[in-house]
Amino acid sequence: MSSPEAIATQIAPPPRRVLIVLLGAIGDVVRALPLLGRIRIAWPDAHIAWAVEPKSSGLLDHHRWLDEAIVYDRTRPWTFFGFLRRIRNGHFDLAIDLQRHLKSGLTSRISGAAVRFGFAKPNIKEFNHLFSNHWIAPQPNMRLKLLQYQAFGDALGVAPSTIEFGLAATDEERARALEMLRDAPRPILAVILGSSWPSRIYFPESTAAVIRMLARPDAGSPKLFPVLLGGPGESKLAGEVMRHLDGVPALNLAGRTSIRDLIAIFPECAVAFGPDSGPMHIAAAVGCPVVSLWGATAAERSAPWGFAELAISGAIPCQPCYLRQCPIGRECMRRISPEEVTANLRRALAMRGAAG
Repeated sequence: MSSPEAIATQIAPPPRRVLIVLLGAIGDVVRALPLLGRIRIAWPDAHIAWAVEPKSSGLLDHHRWLDEAIVYDRTRPWTFFGFLRRIRNGHFDLAIDLQRHLKSGLTSRISGAAVRFGFAKPNIKEFNHLFSNHWIAPQPNMRLKLLQYQAFGDALGVAPSTIEFGLAATDEERARALEMLRDAPRPILAVILGSSWPSRIYFPESTAAVIRMLARPDAGSPKLFPVLLGGPGESKLAGEVMRHLDGVPALNLAGRTSIRDLIAIFPECAVAFGPDSGPMHIAAAVGCPVVSLWGATAAERSAPWGFAELAISGAIPCQPCYLRQCPIGRECMRRISPEEVTANLRRALAMRGAAG
C-alpha cells in the first residue's frame, strides 16, 4: 500500500486532468464537495471532471470548482458503454474513486489514469480495491463520511483548506425560489419529509406536532411558517402531514422542487428539520441550521456538517441497524419526541441569532 508521502511525490508535477468518481447518493456528493474545493485550490489549472448519476448531477451544475460532469443514467443501462467511452476519452492522469463499489472501480480503471486512488480493502465492497493502484489508510466505519473523503486529500499531499461546499444558486434559480415562497411569511421552517430509505422516515403525526408547536410564538423564539419539502414520492406523506396540522397554515412544495430549487430555497429558511437524507445535507451545506433525526443510520457517521450537535437519535438497542426496511415499525424514529425536536429547533434559532 503506497504511503501518502510516496503518492505526493508520484503525482508531481501536478496532474493536468483529474477524474472524481462518485456516482450515487445526493448526500454523498454533497459531502465530497469540500474535497473538490481542496483539489481546485491545490491544482488551479487542472481540468477536473466528476462521474455522477442524474439524481445527484444537479449539485454539480454551474459549480465554480468543476470543469465537467460526466453523467451515467442507470435507468438506461445500455448507455453504460457510451459513458465508459467518454471516461476513456477524457485522458485523465489521476482518478479518485470515492464510491468503493464495482461500478465505480471499473469507471476508475477504464479512465486509464496512471494514478488511481481508492479506499483500502477493509472499507470496500465488490472487490473495488482491485481497480485502484493506490489506497488511502483504512477508515474507521463510524468516522464522518466527509472526513473519510478528506483523507484522500491528505493522501494526495494537498494542503488542508477550510471546509466549504461551493453550492450557489443562479440569479434565475433564486428568482424561482422567491416566487415559490412568495406566500410564505418569514421566518420559514423547512420541513424535510423523505429519505431514500423508508426506515429513516419520521412519522407524519410527529412531524405535524413539531410544526404545530413552532407555529406558536415562544419566549425568545418567533413562530415559524412551515414549508414542506420532498420529492414526488413524498406527496402522499406530505398530504398526511397536512391533514394532521389542525388548520395551521403551511406551504406544501412536495413534488414541486428540484435539487437546484433546494439550493436556492434553504438559504431563505431560518431552520430545517428532517431525517437522514440528501436535502438535509444540502440545507447544511448552504448554511441553514438543521435538526437531523436518526434511527436506522448513525449521526456519528453522517451528521450534517456544522450541525452535529443538533442531531437526535432514537434510543433503542438495535440503532443503528442500517436496514432499508424496518421489521419493527421504525420504533427508533417513534422514540424521537416532537417536544425534543421542537426544543432543538428553538436552540438552533437561538444559536443563529447569537451568530448574527
